[in-house]
Amino acid sequence: MKIRTATEKDIPQLQKLGLNAYGQFETVLTNDNWIKLHSILLSEKTYPELLSKSTCFVWEENNEIIGMAFFISKGNPTDIFHEDWSYLRMVGVNTEHTGKGIGRKLMQLCIDHARQTGEKFIALHTSEFMNAARHIYESMGFVQIKELEMRLGKMYWLYVKEL
Repeated sequence: MKIRTATEKDIPQLQKLGLNAYGQFETVLTNDNWIKLHSILLSEKTYPELLSKSTCFVWEENNEIIGMAFFISKGNPTDIFHEDWSYLRMVGVNTEHTGKGIGRKLMQLCIDHARQTGEKFIALHTSEFMNAARHIYESMGFVQIKELEMRLGKMYWLYVKEL
């Protein structure tokens, strides 16, 4: 087992992991919404854009990336995240390795990194179909502060943790 930061050479493995980790939601989305999510996961832009503005922590076993979490520092606002917040994106674990605490450990690594780099807040968004993830976030001190507009035909919420 090895935890490290991802580089551009990891993009094919990150894409493969994204398809595996988020592919489990195909059955809870409508076909049209699954096609939208699938196209994001397969897009040639998704992972290079995320890597260009984040620190991506990965969990590697036997030279295979089985967990990932993208930490984005403040100063990168979106329609969801404030300019003075850091935030997390694409936290995912290979479905063959869920339940081992990998996601929680990657999340904690991101929180620790946020504190070390002087961040005041760390945020994330999650959906009604990500119950296991929501449980982890809430147990780690993230607080739901807002219901977001529906995405992919599902409810989403904004969570924030003060550091």
